Formats: sequence, structure tokens, C-alpha cells
Amino acid sequence: MPTSISFRLSEYTRVLKLTRKPSREEFTVIAKVAGAGILLIGFIGFIIYLLITVIPGWF
Repeated sequence: MPTSISFRLSEYTRVLKLTRKPSREEFTVIAKVAGAGILLIGFIGFIIYLLITVIPGWF
């Protein structure tokens, strides 16, 4: 289903008109949630690393 370039540009323009700059508080909350998610994924990865490398040496 090919769409024309002008149609896509009009869709992008419509979306950009709806956007706004986040407030300081909103940005802070988003940054905290993203940071917590990064730390959580890193912690899970570290636990998996330990399970794969350290624990098999015990047996």
C-alpha cells in the first residue's frame, strides 16, 4: 500500500503540531523512571552473568 510523500509529510506535521515541551517536573519523573529501568535491566543482566560464570564452578 504505497503512500505519497506529501501524505506522509502531512502526517508528520500533524503529529509535530500536537507535541509540546515537557515541564521540569514531568521531565524529572521520566528521567527517574528511565534510570530505574536501566538499573533494573543491568542488575538482571549481572545476576544472569553470575549464574552462568560463577555458580557452575561450584559444582
